[in-house]
Amino acid sequence: MVNIDKVLTLEDIARVLFDDEQVVPGERMLDEVEACYRFLVGFSSDKVIYGINTGFGPMAQYRIEESDLKSLQYNIIRSHATGAGDSLPIDCVRAAMVARIQTFAQARSGVHPEVIRLLAELLNRKITPVVPCHGSVGASGDLVQLAHIALALIGEGEVFQFIEGECMRRPTAEVFAEEGIEPLAIHLREGLAITNGTAVMTGIGLVNLLDVRRLLDHAVLASALMNEIASSYDDFLSDVLHELKRHDGQRDIAAAMHRLTEGSRRLLKRETVLYCRHSEPVFEHKVQPYYSLRCTPQILGPVLDTLRNAEKVLIAELNSVDDNPVVDPVTRNVYHGGNFHGDYVSLEMDKLKIVVTKLTMLVERQINYLFHDRINDILPPFVNLGKLGLNYGLQASQFTATSTTAESQTLSNPMYVHSIPNNNDNQDIVSMGTNSALLCRQVIENGYQVMAIHLMALAQAVDCLGIANHLAPSTRRFYDDVRALVPVFVEDTPKYREIARLERYLRTHNPRLL
Repeated sequence: MVNIDKVLTLEDIARVLFDDEQVVPGERMLDEVEACYRFLVGFSSDKVIYGINTGFGPMAQYRIEESDLKSLQYNIIRSHATGAGDSLPIDCVRAAMVARIQTFAQARSGVHPEVIRLLAELLNRKITPVVPCHGSVGASGDLVQLAHIALALIGEGEVFQFIEGECMRRPTAEVFAEEGIEPLAIHLREGLAITNGTAVMTGIGLVNLLDVRRLLDHAVLASALMNEIASSYDDFLSDVLHELKRHDGQRDIAAAMHRLTEGSRRLLKRETVLYCRHSEPVFEHKVQPYYSLRCTPQILGPVLDTLRNAEKVLIAELNSVDDNPVVDPVTRNVYHGGNFHGDYVSLEMDKLKIVVTKLTMLVERQINYLFHDRINDILPPFVNLGKLGLNYGLQASQFTATSTTAESQTLSNPMYVHSIPNNNDNQDIVSMGTNSALLCRQVIENGYQVMAIHLMALAQAVDCLGIANHLAPSTRRFYDDVRALVPVFVEDTPKYREIARLERYLRTHNPRLL
């Protein structure tokens, strides 16, 4: 059970999305929301307040007659439900719904508590509004996508509903009638409050954080196993070495890899092998491994630091008041500003997608190391366990890994600086935060696909060298997990099913190393 009466954490979001925990609005919080609503009713009776008795955006100069005030709120919902493209993933929409509840829970939006209760009820019954991907410029928040959520709340539009384990797309009115759910009734400013905020970009961003956390853990595991396969010298993980570089992420990655390789019989001791007398003119084993092996802590360290900072920013956004105007019963005033502007989220999503692309590039280079026999000097080309020339091993899978990595490199160009004025230039500089979060999501998807190919290659390399029993206990378990899904293969067979299977494993297996 996740109580909405406190500051929410990323773990709370994970519990709602992945552990089916119920969302329970706290009674004290609902009382505070009710008091804020009551204050706004009285305060707005003889004043001009944006979006209550004025039009919206550049139409704010037009006063709305009292007889039309409720119609005004319905109109912003219906007129702004103009999204296009594929539907957002259900997890992202559910995270956005939690984010919207949490904004209203701050009791600074002037909404009726019914909004919070209905959002929580839909979350708990797994009834999710259908929300198109495209539509937000990320200032005034996610107007278009949030309008699709609001459309479902008033009993219109469409929702996804799970029926006997199958996800069905159905008209909201039918689902509400069957489930005995009353649509939201407009009280004062619910239409504007629901549509005006950063909840969608924040929701997508929170799901991105959870996905990157898993992906990074697996990159650390894969890198530990890579160095065992290559019989690297273990001093690249030395505590002394990494304490001299003052970055927490690098140190934490190195420490995690050190723990993962404890008990390995594959890593070499430099002081035993090289710090003694030698007479040979050429050393058969590489004195220092390639950068994609030995520089893993230095490469993945910035990924971890960026992930941590992104979590700090997005959790702050999740627990913020992000709509406009802000209703404050404490100071007994209504403040007009721009808390709906999504620059904080936009910048963090750009940074996150850049580091995920770098992680993917590292994985692609490790794949190339395993596949390139003239580089590794210990494996057949493409870890091919069959007859060279007749069989091809994982040769073609490298095409997929390389092309997918290249796509991520292109997608890593920032959205944060791509503002385009719109809305009669009322919105003359915008965040594009939702676009940034969606592009980040695609880069993460790509990273999982490349990592799935890497897992196949790693397992094949272990079997080619016959070193499974020499691995550290942690990396041996990792290898066993992969082999349970993709047995060792010699003959050429299609591999797309195996890639999909390993991708599912990566998404559901949570090592929690960092």
